[in-house]
Amino acid sequence: MTNKTFSVAGTATNPDGTTKARFANDLVARIKILNKAGCTNINLVELPREMTKLEALQYLTEQGITEGDAGFAVANKLAEKSKLAKKGEVKVKATKAPKAATKSVTAEELLAAAEAAPL
Repeated sequence: MTNKTFSVAGTATNPDGTTKARFANDLVARIKILNKAGCTNINLVELPREMTKLEALQYLTEQGITEGDAGFAVANKLAEKSKLAKKGEVKVKATKAPKAATKSVTAEELLAAAEAAPL
């Protein structure tokens, strides 16, 4: 998984009718490219800071892009990216530490230690 960041994210519908999540670093240039390619329903937003694709998709979801084809495209891409992110995680299983050796202490030994301790 790469750590490439983007400053623009959103959705656009291809000429064949499929809606896809889009990422870019230049809003105006990306809109021009999508228009030239015949895309419609272009909905790109500038992100508050540069983000990875996973972060950007989470941001778009928080902003309410959950309706219709655009919401479906964002949700699918988010699920795909989340799955990839989890693939890189390492699971660690803790095991019990061995018990420390204990020593039996008598009441007399405890009293002697308490009397010997400075106040």
